[in-house]
Amino acid sequence: MNNNFDFDPEDLESEDFEQDLEDFDEFDEMEFDDVQMRTAILSKNNMVALLCVKTATAGGAICRVDPREDNPSVQIYDDPEKAMEWFTKSLRTSRKNGWQIVYDGLPLQG
Repeated sequence: MNNNFDFDPEDLESEDFEQDLEDFDEFDEMEFDDVQMRTAILSKNNMVALLCVKTATAGGAICRVDPREDNPSVQIYDDPEKAMEWFTKSLRTSRKNGWQIVYDGLPLQG
């Protein structure tokens, strides 16, 4: 695995990235009760990664932005508890792999 942080801002404008964001935003807060969101910012060897989860009564989604990958990835779950379970497992695995959690809480705005 390449540990260099080669980030190209144009990647944020790609069709794949836009589709991933649309999938992640699929759970509109106005449509579902009990929407919960959580964002973790991780750091390792001058790299920054994001792991986000969004759940609602209808299911959940995890979005991962890893600087070693070309595009962000989104995983959709039918069960919100499974989404939270996998989010927690991903954080635990990341820590075991040397990532430091520098923020874990509500999504930042502004």
